[in-house]
Amino acid sequence: MKIHKLIDKFIYLLIIVNVIAMILESHENLRLSYGPSFYLFEVFSIIIFTIEYFYRLIYNFNKKGTKGLTSYVFSFFGIIDLISILPFYLGNIISLDGRFIRILRLFRLTRIFKLGRKSSSLKLFIKALSSVKNELIFTLFLSILIILFSASAIYYLENESQPEKFSSITEAIWWATISLATVGYGDVYPITVLGKIFATIISLVGIGIVAIPTGVISASFVEQINKQKKYKK
Repeated sequence: MKIHKLIDKFIYLLIIVNVIAMILESHENLRLSYGPSFYLFEVFSIIIFTIEYFYRLIYNFNKKGTKGLTSYVFSFFGIIDLISILPFYLGNIISLDGRFIRILRLFRLTRIFKLGRKSSSLKLFIKALSSVKNELIFTLFLSILIILFSASAIYYLENESQPEKFSSITEAIWWATISLATVGYGDVYPITVLGKIFATIISLVGIGIVAIPTGVISASFVEQINKQKKYKK
């Protein structure tokens, strides 16, 4: 229907303006000068997005009953739709720490994902991720296990030489994470011989840890593209 297309275009335009407004609001001079205007625009956007969310709930319920409602609520875009409005209500209804509210405001960026609701490429990518979710979960578990092992090992190797930087296994998790991610900021690093040898090994292992999910996702994405091409033929 033509009216639905116009509504979709309006929602897409509103999302883009929201992202622009969020970027502009990060400038202190603009925030101080136009703070009330930014807030009013945010309230207006939340009202529209809330109406849209409940409309989709009702539409899916009327179309397929409870099954359709559940399917939408727990779908990728259903979760995105909820996350895009929930932080506003949490920040205004519940008394929260100011720092936590600022973190929640970052979830406003999720609104941009709503632009991909009708994107066949995004749907294909989500399908590719879903088909290898067990492999990705295993990779995540393996990564956490290696991070904890690395943090424990480097703590015992470096604690005596650098008690201020490796004061506990919890503190060492930061070093283990950036080392396995092959980022290496250089703010924390081993100085003992055994620590350096261990760090070298972990850095090499990290390359494999990063490569595994990348390869799995890429292979699944290519497989889904090939299936789609065969289906079209």
